[in-house]
Amino acid sequence: MYQLISEQSIYQYFGDDDPDLIKSMIQIILTSNIHDLKELPQFYESNDFVTIKKRIHKAKPSMSYIGAQSTRKLIERIEENVEDSLALNEQLQSNLSKIEEELHDFLKSV
Repeated sequence: MYQLISEQSIYQYFGDDDPDLIKSMIQIILTSNIHDLKELPQFYESNDFVTIKKRIHKAKPSMSYIGAQSTRKLIERIEENVEDSLALNEQLQSNLSKIEEELHDFLKSV
């Protein structure tokens, strides 16, 4: 059903017996981690690689929580060589849009 996230992973990390908890955790991921990652292009423009690295590192666990393993691997590749990761960030931004869409769809079904 989903291309980048995994319902099974979400339920594995957050349980399947408390829909309100799941909704609030997904909402936190959307408003913090996903939002922070979507702001990366402005930091690339200013060559602020320290901020990029911090935001990338902080977001890794949340990608596991939502089952976005391919995006987590992409983040890890960016983290390995932040200064030369502009093209990877473009791919990440594309993934983030899809992840946002999928998480909103998921929230409707919880």
